[in-house]
Amino acid sequence: MSSHRLLYLNTHRLSAWLWQRGRLVPEDMFEARDEDLSRFTHYLEQHRHSHYSLLTNVAEEGHTQEIIPYLQGRDRKTLIGRKLAQHFPGTTLATAFSLGHEKTKRKNEKLLLSALTNPEHFEPWLQRIARTEVALAGIYSLAQLGGQLLRKLGHSPPRCLLLTVQDHSIRESYLVDGHPLFSRMAPVSDSSTAGIASCFAAEAGKLHQYLLGQRLLGRNEVIPAYIVAHPQAIPAIESACLNGGNLDFEILDSHRCATKLGLSTLPEDSRCAELFLHLLTIAPPKQQFADEERRHGYRLAQIRQGLFGLGAVCLLSGLLFGARELYRAHSLQQETQALAIAEADLNWRYQEIANTFPQLGIDNDTLRRLTSRYAELANQQRQPGPAYHRLAQALDQAPDIALETLDWKLANGDEIVTIRGNIKTLPGTTSRQLLATFEHFSALLAVDRSNSLKILQQPLDIESGHSLRGGDQEDDRPLPASFALQITRKLTP
Repeated sequence: MSSHRLLYLNTHRLSAWLWQRGRLVPEDMFEARDEDLSRFTHYLEQHRHSHYSLLTNVAEEGHTQEIIPYLQGRDRKTLIGRKLAQHFPGTTLATAFSLGHEKTKRKNEKLLLSALTNPEHFEPWLQRIARTEVALAGIYSLAQLGGQLLRKLGHSPPRCLLLTVQDHSIRESYLVDGHPLFSRMAPVSDSSTAGIASCFAAEAGKLHQYLLGQRLLGRNEVIPAYIVAHPQAIPAIESACLNGGNLDFEILDSHRCATKLGLSTLPEDSRCAELFLHLLTIAPPKQQFADEERRHGYRLAQIRQGLFGLGAVCLLSGLLFGARELYRAHSLQQETQALAIAEADLNWRYQEIANTFPQLGIDNDTLRRLTSRYAELANQQRQPGPAYHRLAQALDQAPDIALETLDWKLANGDEIVTIRGNIKTLPGTTSRQLLATFEHFSALLAVDRSNSLKILQQPLDIESGHSLRGGDQEDDRPLPASFALQITRKLTP
């Protein structure tokens, strides 16, 4: 993971800090001269893979409010760029903060336009940053962080004053809903505790009078004024800053502020630069002053870090998948071993039980083949019951048929039934009546399509050499009416 370094630029010099787990470590300090600018370039090259944030505390800073129509997308961006160029010509270090929309039908948007109006002061440092192609996350002003600081400390009045000491000056800001509508620097001529306390009181009164003159405050409006100071300086500041004149002072202990923000290095005096640097790291504002061209290295670093993160996720996913498959393979191996042990135990128990059986004189394979063959033969056995049942049905419908013999056998996979019998005749029965009875009985047997019916003997001799008469018989003797049939049926498994 890339380290985070902070650059703090005031009116005279630039200082570099390393932020590590809530600690601020000062690394170097550079003046705006050639040898120090060369050292600054060398410093950036040494820490090429770090992410940098530039915090400024300069007097040349402007803020103004604008109202634009309700727009979105490219049109809104174009109009904001035009407004910034109108109010702050000659500088690209400008940004816009949305203050919400008006509650009217048009929903006009209120904007706070801010800019660093002296870009020449930043140019030597920004040139070195661009030349070394380090990742510049953004350029921020100390006034931007005032609202963030108060919100983190649990103070968020709609309007207030914030006074802090940085370097050899007091930063005094007028905040509305956390946004700086006005901010300026006042030099501190006396750096003693008493001198700083009196300067706080004087500058708070001057700022209040200025805001009254600009009609940003009402005449009878009481406004809170927050002062961040070292705990040893608080008694002197409380004595100098007395409530009155529509100002309600509240002194904030810088050590308690650092602890609440999670800063491990406590400020040594009333200067609050370290508080703002730490706040910039843990809660940077959404807007900043650098354009996209100056943040090109930072965008590349974000893409690089995203690709590294994606690769790490893929690698971790692969490792987790491999671990899961390894665990499954290990589980299957253990299950296989358990099953092998169980099988060996069952085989041993079977062998123990088998040893108690009477010995048959043949081995298990031969016995298995014999039992399998017996099962096959048992399945192939057929009984004459179904054939006799079909024959009985036909006899029920032909009462004049009398059976003499019945032969049932199996041959070449066929079931063969041979029937011998005669037809009961009465005196006067004609040949045609006998043949009709026989044909009716034959038709009953041939109803089942699986049967193949063959006539072995007709009940009458109807060869071509004899005549079949249809009239009365010459005498009253019964006609011979014996017959023989063979029914063949294919066996199905």
